[in-house]
Amino acid sequence: MIMNKKKKIVYLFLFVLVIVIALIIVVFKTKKQVIDEEETLKPRDLYEEFMESGVLYPRNRIEIVSLFDGIIEKICVNEGDLVKKGQVLFWLSSIERAVIVDAAMVSGESKNCNKWGNTFKATPVLAPIDGFIIHRIKEPKQTVGFRENILVMADDLIVCVNINEIDLKHIKIGSKVNMYLDAYPEIEFEGIVEHISYESLVINNIVLYMVKIKPINKLEMFRSGMSVTVMIPISSKKNALSIPIKFISEEGQKKIVIVKMGNGRKPAFCMREVKTGVSDGRFIEIVSGLNIAEKVVTFKSK
Repeated sequence: MIMNKKKKIVYLFLFVLVIVIALIIVVFKTKKQVIDEEETLKPRDLYEEFMESGVLYPRNRIEIVSLFDGIIEKICVNEGDLVKKGQVLFWLSSIERAVIVDAAMVSGESKNCNKWGNTFKATPVLAPIDGFIIHRIKEPKQTVGFRENILVMADDLIVCVNINEIDLKHIKIGSKVNMYLDAYPEIEFEGIVEHISYESLVINNIVLYMVKIKPINKLEMFRSGMSVTVMIPISSKKNALSIPIKFISEEGQKKIVIVKMGNGRKPAFCMREVKTGVSDGRFIEIVSGLNIAEKVVTFKSK
């Protein structure tokens, strides 16, 4: 019995010792938190914006078609060429003219060939507007049917983007936005909002409105159908007292920072709620809860 009591006392002592050691380790680790970064409030110009995906589309896409069944004698333009209204785009021969001229050529009578060629002239097809060629579908000497597409042209390229009805309040006709082509994200260009659709689109039960944006500068790499990221400003503030957003943590609806108290070898730390304002995704304005001389910190991961 005495031995059993001694064993119980020993086991109890070991159990308590383990608990004490564990508590010491936890407390030691807590006290040894290592600061990763420190920051104070600094004035910065902040611009808050949201991004939407758009597409480069022709303002007016015009298909240039054959006026009758025939053969294309010559195409005078290539893709990307600028054209003026009234400029000859291609020459089209009727089937009958092509047969007569070909028969004269086969007979070897060059005089008759020229005679029939001048008598039955090829028909020129003219550009209906000023613009440029975005697609060359056919090639010379190909047979085409009535109203078959030969070329496609456009007068201008604009950016079309569908905007959620909730975000329309941030967009006004005449306002400027920044954009970049997804294929060239390093090159930004400006555009002006020129039209907001009066008719909605409903996609996946979300009400959208098409917004048309005219690029101020036309880039050489513009191509119809290219994807464009549009950056639409929401709000901005100059010289806003702010910190990097990584110093902010959230507890429910509260925004929390860790404030360093004192500058000695053993500083204290406290968690404090702050009120925030404008954010550009990297920095966030602190409206209240933090003084300009106070330091906020982050700790290294354990």
